[in-house]
Amino acid sequence: MKTITTHYIDGAFVESHGREVMDIIRPTDGQVIGRVTLADEEDTRRAIDAAKRAFATYGRSTKEERAKILRRLHDAVAAHIDDLTDAMVEEYGCPVMFSRLMMEAAANVFLSAEKALQELPLTRSWNKTTVTLEPTGVAGLITPWNANSFFLSAKLASAVAAGCTAVIKPSELSALQTRAWLVCLDEAKLPKGVCNLVIGRGDVVGAEIVRNTDVAKISFTGSVAVGKSIMRDGAATMKRVTLELGGKSPNILLDDADLSRAIPTTLAIAFMNSGQACVAGTRLLAPKSRLDEVKRAIKEAIHAFPAGDPSDPKTAIGPMATQKQYDRVQSYIRKGIEEGAEVLVGGEGHPEGLAGYFVKPTIFVNVKNDMTIAREEIFGPVLCVIAYDDDEDAIRIANDTSFGLHAYVNGTDVRRARRAASQLLAGRVAINGLLDDQQAPFGGFKNSGVGREFGTYGIEAFLEPRAILEA
Repeated sequence: MKTITTHYIDGAFVESHGREVMDIIRPTDGQVIGRVTLADEEDTRRAIDAAKRAFATYGRSTKEERAKILRRLHDAVAAHIDDLTDAMVEEYGCPVMFSRLMMEAAANVFLSAEKALQELPLTRSWNKTTVTLEPTGVAGLITPWNANSFFLSAKLASAVAAGCTAVIKPSELSALQTRAWLVCLDEAKLPKGVCNLVIGRGDVVGAEIVRNTDVAKISFTGSVAVGKSIMRDGAATMKRVTLELGGKSPNILLDDADLSRAIPTTLAIAFMNSGQACVAGTRLLAPKSRLDEVKRAIKEAIHAFPAGDPSDPKTAIGPMATQKQYDRVQSYIRKGIEEGAEVLVGGEGHPEGLAGYFVKPTIFVNVKNDMTIAREEIFGPVLCVIAYDDDEDAIRIANDTSFGLHAYVNGTDVRRARRAASQLLAGRVAINGLLDDQQAPFGGFKNSGVGREFGTYGIEAFLEPRAILEA
């Protein structure tokens, strides 16, 4: 039984002022494996005060000073990838192979931010005018439960690169993962107060961060509902906001696609992180002319995506994070059946031999784009196959969504695939693969959010231009 009673404030682990205790539950079997004492408003204000004091100095730091800190953070996280991976597998149930990839990305994001910082001009001049990009101040970083250590690293990297100090509120469902990450942060030896972290509920800690007048910027990843409330409540103090709010990403299978490659890739994109991923391609748009072939290919490929013990390298799909999330996914599967979609693979209930919060990897066919399962983000291993007539029809269906975070296109004619990609209303579009570039902007259109993260775009989100004009 692991017990966490401290937060990280002003460069040290400090006992929680808040007294609420929450159980930490292992999703593979529903057993309690630890307890965490949650922060209250007083803990949050202490963290904000520490960040405010630190900003008086750190806000004037140079590129070189920030770059050194980013390298130290990279080295510390890289040294603990095994520990971070183990925590993600145990507490969250993420398959170990995906967990390790995410933790490697969590280390590399600091080097990516350093590279972007070096390429970003912080001063520009013409005639007798000088424009400098100034850090906004104290940044509130609010992260979700589905890739905890990666989000902590990614948001902190951009804030630190910009010269901001930070107060972080990770999901209270990720306390063990957060503790493992805090070991890295402590070893990196940042100046006191530059990064502070309190574990607590959104309606307590998150609410204090959003309303506090000493916090200038909010970077949030999570649900649309909470993102809208942050934008609304943050307006009272004119907070700058970056919001990444999820998606219902289309994956267009062009009629010239090589199904032997495209279908396994499609399933990997749909089921990544056990389907609990904002960028998961959960709407597969398949040409009517090849629909029977697509169904056969899916049935052949699905065996390579078993649900099971997340510590087993052969496992592709772990449990849902919580009982609540398990129930949510089950309700969507029932809804799909009720609305007339056909279950090609999977369905309701647990996979054979598994309990806990495991769900069956499920693929629906005969899905219409106006069905609930095609409109709403399920956040589980559920894929909807939607038939289309031609390229124009595929693009219309792909864009017929309230989201616009990510999209995918598969086809052998790359020029044709690029034409399709250029018409999709999404912040990122990947052609023929599950691709990433930490220098490329990440964020969405429509209900998928506001602003961008990563690379120079992510750093600029923490900066404000100031112009000085001389007579």
